[in-house]
Amino acid sequence: MGDISRDSDTVELTAPPEFSYGERVVTRYTIRNDGTYCGKDIGEVLAHKGDIGFVTSIGNFLQQYYIYAVEFLDTGNRVGMRGRELVSLDKLPPHVIEALGPEKLERLREIRPGDQSDALAQPPSVQSGKEPDHVRVA
Repeated sequence: MGDISRDSDTVELTAPPEFSYGERVVTRYTIRNDGTYCGKDIGEVLAHKGDIGFVTSIGNFLQQYYIYAVEFLDTGNRVGMRGRELVSLDKLPPHVIEALGPEKLERLREIRPGDQSDALAQPPSVQSGKEPDHVRVA
């Protein structure tokens, strides 16, 4: 296992998890299968940038990082994600709330588990696939 790449010497487990059970999150990157997701080919997209999901469990990897199991609404995929790959929809900073405006904020509040509707349209850059993919290296 000498080929495991660690991001840093930081140990996330010394602090509480960034996200909690049931928290609504959105992906910051397109996530592809690195070979650890059963039933999908290596390189197959598991979650697109901007996909919305819910934290269903919290574990750890290498006694260093929190891994958040996120179930995505559109695909039903449950993917292990690092905290840096996610953004909370339940704990938005004030400047983001202001930038979203009341209409989009209300649509965000309506997203619930089991909701298959696309409450927020993805930006054109995500729809066109021009954003770079992010492949996790365990």
